Amino acid sequence: MARVGGRNLGMSWFAGIVCAGIVGALVWLSLPMLPVLAQVAGDALRTVFP
Repeated sequence: MARVGGRNLGMSWFAGIVCAGIVGALVWLSLPMLPVLAQVAGDALRTVFP
């Protein structure tokens, strides 16, 4: 990764960890929707390919 002048390495690590935590939390919150999404996709495929 290229170093950009004027950027603090510690702050960039902190921001990266915070962003990864937010993405992880969003994935965690979306997990209960997976069975519903699989059912909708299955129903759609069954109607397209009888």
